[in-house]
Amino acid sequence: MTEVMMPSHAGLDYTNLSLDEVVLPEGDDMGIPSDDDESAVEEVVKETGFGNVIVVDNLPVVPPAKCDKLITVVTKIFSQLGAIREGGLYMPKDEATQNSKGYAFIEYADNKAAEAALKQTQGYKLDKNHVFTVNMFDDFEKYSKVHDSYTALDRKEYQPRDNLQSWMMDDRGRDQFAIRWGDETEIYWNDAAQKRSEEVYRRANWTESFVQWSPQGSFLTTVHRQGVAMWGGENWGRVLRLDHPQVEAFDYSPQEKFLITCSSKGPEILIKAFNLRDGSQCLTIQGPIKDYMPEGATGSLQWPLFKWAGGDGDKYFARMGRNQIVVYSSETMEVLEGKPLKLEAVQDFGWCPTQDILSVYQPEIGNQPARICLIEIPSRQEIRQKNLFSVSEVAMYWQSSGSYLAVKVDRFTKTRKTTYTGFELFRVAERECPMEVLELDNKSDKIISFTWEPNGHRFAIIHGDGPRPDVSFYTMKDKLGRIKKLGTLKAKSVNQIFWSPQGNYIVMAGFKFSGELEFFSVDEMESLATMEHFSCNEVTWDPTGRYVTSSVTSVHQMDNGFNVWSFNGKLLYRTARDRFYAFHWRPRIPSLLSEEQEAEIVKNLKTYSRKFDSLDEELKVIQDSADMEEKRALAEEYNQWRANKVLELENEAPARAKLTAHLVFEAEDQTEVEEVTVEEIVDIFEEILSM
Repeated sequence: MTEVMMPSHAGLDYTNLSLDEVVLPEGDDMGIPSDDDESAVEEVVKETGFGNVIVVDNLPVVPPAKCDKLITVVTKIFSQLGAIREGGLYMPKDEATQNSKGYAFIEYADNKAAEAALKQTQGYKLDKNHVFTVNMFDDFEKYSKVHDSYTALDRKEYQPRDNLQSWMMDDRGRDQFAIRWGDETEIYWNDAAQKRSEEVYRRANWTESFVQWSPQGSFLTTVHRQGVAMWGGENWGRVLRLDHPQVEAFDYSPQEKFLITCSSKGPEILIKAFNLRDGSQCLTIQGPIKDYMPEGATGSLQWPLFKWAGGDGDKYFARMGRNQIVVYSSETMEVLEGKPLKLEAVQDFGWCPTQDILSVYQPEIGNQPARICLIEIPSRQEIRQKNLFSVSEVAMYWQSSGSYLAVKVDRFTKTRKTTYTGFELFRVAERECPMEVLELDNKSDKIISFTWEPNGHRFAIIHGDGPRPDVSFYTMKDKLGRIKKLGTLKAKSVNQIFWSPQGNYIVMAGFKFSGELEFFSVDEMESLATMEHFSCNEVTWDPTGRYVTSSVTSVHQMDNGFNVWSFNGKLLYRTARDRFYAFHWRPRIPSLLSEEQEAEIVKNLKTYSRKFDSLDEELKVIQDSADMEEKRALAEEYNQWRANKVLELENEAPARAKLTAHLVFEAEDQTEVEEVTVEEIVDIFEEILSM
């Protein structure tokens, strides 16, 4: 026993005192909570002894000969969600017939596994006649204590939720953006008419790593050690909180119906999916990271691990595994048709942005050629496939409206010492999905960048080997409906191209050079402006295509902040921020107007723009009035300061005269002014005159 040195107080000797002999009066804890008492309370409240047991109801009633098979099926389903104790599955039988009774008890190794199994298998469809009903064993005792007589609940007053799209009703049609710098997260209106930003909301330490808008701008998502939180509405209250400790990444479904989160610990990965209607967890996947990587892949896991289909309703999402693509139905959160797509050595895949169509790449295996394949989901029917030979590398680019798919293919030459590049272009929206091949004039040119025009039919390619590559533009729609080259810009200081969301206008950026930004119109094939933002490393368009920002983030130590430009390259305003991390435009909800309605608006744009022209004029008058008022206030302040100084000078005149009485000053009329003319030879030249 460790000896404890006790202090001496009030002359009392504690040396021979045994703490074990001290007995407090019964029923009196002297205001000191006991650790034993706390443990006892936790055991009574939180631990009943059956917290790791679930009851599965609505199982098939089967004869004795089929009981073992049913137990095997149930064990396979529930063992995927956690470790079941040895002999932990018990299926009662009828004493007379020995048939199963249609329910079973399952005991897991711990409470968390049982709770996860309850969430994941509630409503699980074994077949069309048997849908699982799952309860915790402890719940039966709780429900048995429910009073027989009904007691009406107090009706809670309806509390309307904040309108998550209220910002779209701005009468001036402005857009919002979020920035992160230092420990601050701030949200602003882009008030381009007044050439400034207007603060909407700010909070320090709002997130522990990063923030991200949801795809339709309804939520701003923050990341914390306990999980993610979603904020929105006019007051920026917390809308949802999703539990996922040590979350590292997340991804929304396109229509904001679901959120998938990810974390890793050593070689293990944990994936959770949440239904954003109520914040409930609807899927949990856990396992070794290597099982979620393609065959032969090395390095870190690529996020997003799951990719969402582009069709209506967020119906499907998929992940790539070894020799397979696993497609899930979001309705059931189960593997589609209970089996994955078997694709040998599959290396990459993507979804059409507007349809439930998969694009898949499989590399060469032995004498088998590489393959690009388009697969329709859920039918799993191949729409189009193309064999490729001597392939070095492949990249797939979907156009945003889903009408076209471009596949960049790097191929080996016959010697296999060098490569050249070509493009396979699929017309997905046309009948039988026709395909064309495009090769550059110089096939050996290095491809630096490929970008589609959003919702259009044109694309741009940056190509070349030197520090000043060329930029070529193509269209998928010439007069005969074939690919046509529109033109090439020679020797540009550019390595990335950013299309306006509305098409036509682009910004060509030279991030690794001087920060040159060239604003260009593809319709007219002419440069609108060439500007410079030194050390710029990010360019983003606003959702309307009216404004664009260039940013210098904290990867550079100097000149952190962002500039806001008009679509044609006019600098509107600058904002400097130390330790600037990110700039995010708030996405807009997709337009609810039909193509005909949008065309009618474009046709009568002058009529619709009158309202905004008058509003702009009013704002200009207000701004001019504010500027005049500011100048007037400055002039009044100066005049008052001058009057005070003149009065001060007059008051000090007698004292100054007394101090300078002994000095003699020359009178002004005694001063003589003498003018001196200086002549200087500027140049000498000879000229021969003809007689």
